[in-house]
Amino acid sequence: MNAPHLPRSVVRGRVLLPGDTDFDAASRPWNLAVEQSVAAVVEAADADDVVALVRYARSAGLAIAVQPNGHGATGRAEGTILLRTGRLDGLKIDPATRRALVGAGVPSGRVQAATAQHGLTGLPGSSPVVSVTGVALGGGLSWFGRAYGWVSDAVTAFDIVDAEARQRHVTADTDPDLFWALRGGGGDYAIVTAIELALQPAPRLFGGRVLWSAAHAPEVMEAYRQITAVAPNELTVWLDLLHFPGADPMVAVDVTYLGAEREARDLLGPLDHLPRPISDSRRAMQVSELGGITAEPTDPGAGLSRGELLTRLDDAAAETLLADPIAPLLSVQIRHLGGALARPSDSPHGPLTEPYALYLFGIPTDPATAEQVTVKQRALADALPVSGRKPLTFLNPTESVSDAFTPAVLTRLRGVKRRHDPRNLVRSNFPVGG
Repeated sequence: MNAPHLPRSVVRGRVLLPGDTDFDAASRPWNLAVEQSVAAVVEAADADDVVALVRYARSAGLAIAVQPNGHGATGRAEGTILLRTGRLDGLKIDPATRRALVGAGVPSGRVQAATAQHGLTGLPGSSPVVSVTGVALGGGLSWFGRAYGWVSDAVTAFDIVDAEARQRHVTADTDPDLFWALRGGGGDYAIVTAIELALQPAPRLFGGRVLWSAAHAPEVMEAYRQITAVAPNELTVWLDLLHFPGADPMVAVDVTYLGAEREARDLLGPLDHLPRPISDSRRAMQVSELGGITAEPTDPGAGLSRGELLTRLDDAAAETLLADPIAPLLSVQIRHLGGALARPSDSPHGPLTEPYALYLFGIPTDPATAEQVTVKQRALADALPVSGRKPLTFLNPTESVSDAFTPAVLTRLRGVKRRHDPRNLVRSNFPVGG
């Protein structure tokens, strides 16, 4: 592909070509451990720009990879025009109908800030800087997934530009197959410029993090298992084994509860019998403050991740997780699932029946450390009761859609791709073709 000849006049937004001063920064993925070699970058000003770009790409025989800010990049965009949708940042909240119209570039934190004013919430994850549209296209695990299911389940419509450069409004009635594929099957079928999202009531929220020395990890793990065994769907509890550079190992419990503080503290009673924590940030909060619970980085950085789904967290699994220090990993996170996530879902992922998710993360400071991180991740996954499937948004660059979907679902997704984009003009981070 010879996309460097892309005329700057094709769109009103900024076009960056190799050799331009800002090209390297504009083409860089969020995960700096991923090498992303693209032929051009287009920062679309609006949906009309997307139409113009698709029309040009069709005539020139080029492909387009779409990324608001590079989350989830896998390095599979080589040679494409990288479309940045960050300027598609429209956001409208209708509190009467509990609906939000969310532009493709709008981050989760901005939606939460807007919905909080009305006692409502979207389905936010742990990071406030990821795009809501990107998360929804991958299915999406939320703090409130136990209460309301996949993030994609809350999407009621998509505004798209299809591979023939037509703007369309896609719903379950207008195009059931495409609507189904977009609700968690990735971004391989069309370019999404906005989504319509159903909002949920959240008049009260309690949440925060409790942190202990890792010396207390066995007691914390046991309390975590007790709490999650009987937790109502409104309560979400994650456990984190942490080892930050230059600090002693620690263990944390992160919580959110859609309800009153007194109810939450009663449900979390086993934590009160543990040794005195290093810190405890739990309190009544606004849904706009959720990003502060885990305090994930809000700037790009290098990382190596591996996600899995656990079929159980029994004595043997708990002992395996705690048997050795997590180093060279930075964190080992266990998320309680279940609830609405396990209910029927008309989406590519379907119901998520595994009770826990596992997320293993390390920083590849050099090639030797990168190898050690990967070996540690593999060893833990091999020793734990994992199901073999994982959410699309948990995949790392070495994995593919076959790690997320069943063969039957993949066959259906590939059929949608062939019908709507037979020239493979739109390229996602995890293409359904392989």
